[in-house]
Amino acid sequence: MHQIQSDLVSFRELVPEISDTGYLTHAIFYYPAKFIPQVVRYAINTYTKEGDWIIDPFAGSGTVGLEAYLCKRNAVLLDLNPLLNHIIPLKICPYKERLKKGHLFELLEEMVQSAHHFIPSWSNVDYWYPPEMLEVLSKYWGYIKNIDRSPYTQIVESALLKTSKHFSYAEHRIPKLYRSKRKKSYIEDLLKTEWKDKLKEMVYTVSLKTLQDINNFISITPKHKNRVEYKGGIDSSHYQVGHACDALITSPPYLQAQEYIRTAKMDLFWLGFEEEEIRKLARLEIPYRKADRIIQAKTLDSVRTVLERKDLINLLDSYFCHTINALENSMNSLKSNATACIFVGNPSIDGIKVEIWRILMEYFTQRGFIFEKVYEDKIKTRQLFGARKNKNPDGMKSEYLLILRKA
Repeated sequence: MHQIQSDLVSFRELVPEISDTGYLTHAIFYYPAKFIPQVVRYAINTYTKEGDWIIDPFAGSGTVGLEAYLCKRNAVLLDLNPLLNHIIPLKICPYKERLKKGHLFELLEEMVQSAHHFIPSWSNVDYWYPPEMLEVLSKYWGYIKNIDRSPYTQIVESALLKTSKHFSYAEHRIPKLYRSKRKKSYIEDLLKTEWKDKLKEMVYTVSLKTLQDINNFISITPKHKNRVEYKGGIDSSHYQVGHACDALITSPPYLQAQEYIRTAKMDLFWLGFEEEEIRKLARLEIPYRKADRIIQAKTLDSVRTVLERKDLINLLDSYFCHTINALENSMNSLKSNATACIFVGNPSIDGIKVEIWRILMEYFTQRGFIFEKVYEDKIKTRQLFGARKNKNPDGMKSEYLLILRKA
């Protein structure tokens, strides 16, 4: 097995029909380390057919679900982050008639005149906002939370999420929730200008752009009747999948950057989540969760033997335990001869390279799966947690699509 080599490909070249990773509704929400749609489209086209069911236990921002829907496949999306429940209704809009710009504009005008207020249930919300900006944002959010939900309110809500981060002390250019001196200075300078007009303009501009993206999606999917089921805020290691699936297509979290709940905290608070709810979910993230079993695989065992730090060994064990638990649970739902397509990197931990695809291949080929091939795709661009100090500042050079087939 150790002699297996990857096939070098460029998924962007293999799927030229997708020239922009943020096309249609892919870019409505910020999300770290998004699954690029070209990889998903390639896997769908190569290993599934129309009407098939695809499962993704690490759904993230819903890339697999959107690509499945566009290709007339059905999908089951699972993720620990409850943000998924707010993402999918907009990214995969269930409406067949185009939304009206006039209706959205009326709602935005009413929002500006609103007398309602909403303050997130966040004990240190004042740390992230100057009081003047928090007052205006709370007024806009208060309006949205006090009217009946519709696709128009969901559009404005998504625009408010972006605006609420931009007009805060948090760096809006990176996904990670991070307060910087640069951003504090930016906000202080902004307060000396007509910032209320700029804040309002951003909500309007982002809302109208989102409406346009959704209408573009609606215009090319009028006859699509396939289904996308989604469940955010759950541990996909234990969720009972209600369908026999024809393929798994997923991209598990990175080995040393899995803090997606903490990254999404600001969004979740504005959406109405309580601190204890968020803490409970955050404790299930891999860096803060002990392994309940030790995964054995030849390559993984060899990495353990050279790691000297106990905390890094624990991180490694936690990562492979809970990643494989989630994969295995979903792969149990696969039909005989179905394909698992798993997209991962080869990160370094304390300077030691960890071939995740090879470890997963070794584990699952001992449990009823047949190795088919592994593709290597050179990374062109990557924005993850840019403000973080790490031992691999240059990042990974390639990502790998592992293909396994259920015997």
